[in-house]
Amino acid sequence: MKLWRSLFVAASLLAAPLNLAHAQSAPPVKAKNVVLVHGAWADGSSWSEVIPILQAAGLHVTAVQNPLSSLADSVDATRRALAEQDGPTVLVAHSWGGTVISQVGTDPKVTSLVYIAARAPDANEDFVALSKQFPTGPVRAGIVERDGYTTLSEDAFLKYFANGVAPEKAKELYAVQWPTAASIFAGRTTEAAWHTKPSWYAVSKQDDTINPDFERFLAKRMKATTVELDAGHLSLVSHPKEVAKLILQAAGYGQS
Repeated sequence: MKLWRSLFVAASLLAAPLNLAHAQSAPPVKAKNVVLVHGAWADGSSWSEVIPILQAAGLHVTAVQNPLSSLADSVDATRRALAEQDGPTVLVAHSWGGTVISQVGTDPKVTSLVYIAARAPDANEDFVALSKQFPTGPVRAGIVERDGYTTLSEDAFLKYFANGVAPEKAKELYAVQWPTAASIFAGRTTEAAWHTKPSWYAVSKQDDTINPDFERFLAKRMKATTVELDAGHLSLVSHPKEVAKLILQAAGYGQS
């Protein structure tokens, strides 16, 4: 019964259209595992809506508890999680977590990369300078810094960071937001795994944190298989089925 239920979940997700803007030239490698990396002002629970869908499809899922204290610390945490995986693994990131998977994704276990409204820096790139070529999201006005760490004000979190999320859920996410070192945003990677690994990207069309046109630019630069979701920044919470479907495709569970 469990096997039939898993097959049904995967099949029903893959049958739904996703409006993919680009296609990979070759089928992705079939993966056994998915490692999820959250972004700034969040913790691993931000993936709670996506995880059960991936598990029901038969994938082994690990959500990294990203320390957000420095780029090096976050990279180390993801590498530790990746070292525990047995076999081909899809590496997925939301928001600032895209910086981490761009660095770590060169690991031979990683078969594909998935970016959910995420940063995707090139090696040694000044990503802050690059982002200034696009309008700044209104969430920035709500950043509060203390002792070198940042959080979002409740108003900015609920109105801009979690726009499109049910109010009760948005308040829960606000309560568990993880303080984020101010220094991590300027951190530079030494690798850009998306140059050599197949990549997928979910653009959030209503994003008030990262400009949607900036997301489109990053996806196009990576030549990523791209989907546009009618969602705010936290599409992994408001649109978990669509996000899970994209991850399943990157894991070799179906094609567009």
